[in-house]
Amino acid sequence: MSAPEMPIKFSDAAANKVKTLITEEENPELKLRVYVTGGGCSGFQYGFTFDEAVNPVDTIVEKNGVTMVIDPMSLQYLVGGEVDYTEGLEGSRFYVNNPNATTTCGCGASFSV
Repeated sequence: MSAPEMPIKFSDAAANKVKTLITEEENPELKLRVYVTGGGCSGFQYGFTFDEAVNPVDTIVEKNGVTMVIDPMSLQYLVGGEVDYTEGLEGSRFYVNNPNATTTCGCGASFSV
């Protein structure tokens, strides 16, 4: 029996980076919290933080032994997307492949719907 389809995906690259960071922090209770806030050059921007708390209304996505949590207000903007991680010329960062975004800014951290 396959797991139910999650409203947002968590890439192997992102999950493995979270696992590395949690190991470095020596706190296995940490989870990656993904959120959307108003602002940025396109109207909304993505945020990533580490959080020990999981609220009852949060969506939980587990991958490779780590957990990503998203609050319901943010999730509505992220459905169908994927949280990923990249290392490149612009540095290393978490980012969201978001099919709901109609425009994004050059840094990829801001979007509009």
